[in-house]
Amino acid sequence: MNEVVEVQNVGMKYQSLNGEITALESIDFSVRDGEFVSIVGPSGCGKSTLLSIISGLLSSTTGTVLLSGEKVTGTSRKVGYMLQKDHLFDWRTIYQNVMLGLEIRRLVTPEAKVRALKLLRTYGLYEFKDKYPSQLSGGMRQRVALIRTLMTDPQILLLDEAFSALDYQTRLVVNEDIYAIIKQENKTALLVTHDIAESISMSDRVILLSKRPGTIKNIYEIKLSCDNRSPLTARETPEFQQYFREIWKGLDVHV
Repeated sequence: MNEVVEVQNVGMKYQSLNGEITALESIDFSVRDGEFVSIVGPSGCGKSTLLSIISGLLSSTTGTVLLSGEKVTGTSRKVGYMLQKDHLFDWRTIYQNVMLGLEIRRLVTPEAKVRALKLLRTYGLYEFKDKYPSQLSGGMRQRVALIRTLMTDPQILLLDEAFSALDYQTRLVVNEDIYAIIKQENKTALLVTHDIAESISMSDRVILLSKRPGTIKNIYEIKLSCDNRSPLTARETPEFQQYFREIWKGLDVHV
């Protein structure tokens, strides 16, 4: 597979009132085309900072990030970003929210409008296209946020704790929905999460970061014995608990 993301010796330092702090140190990994990779680690280890560097929102102190072989020097249309909050505008309809990214970039065309309606229909939201965000459940809102991101046709999706605001049951359903959409649309995804089970159930690989300064402690290849894999079927495999124990032990969290 082609490597869509290459993170090469990335480090990040920043100034605080107490002096210079090293957030990340010597981060090296790549993400292959079509792969779903998760990043887990203790709070404050630099997971979200790493996503911001990959997206071009932050510049690293050391190292380089390549997207499809091109050095990241700023934000790029190749990247779609989903955050914990869906950031839908309450005064815009679902259809209008989906079209927002294209409006900002002045890329609204008749073909784009057809694509938006097709995505809404495909993923069960067409009948809500004229509704407003307040009329939708949290899970449906996240689906809308993903479709809005897909409308700009990014190569890679960066998901920063994208499901953590949802209650547990809704989160499981949304994991299933979002995973299916990403796979059906043939997108590459990089997820930051605190939820070990979520990372295992959705990912081809899980990257474990150490406590600050964040370094890569381990990269787990997730191989599960299930047909028609989905986040829910993944949780039912005998390997799932073994991966969970290994990653939990690797986190070295003391409570």
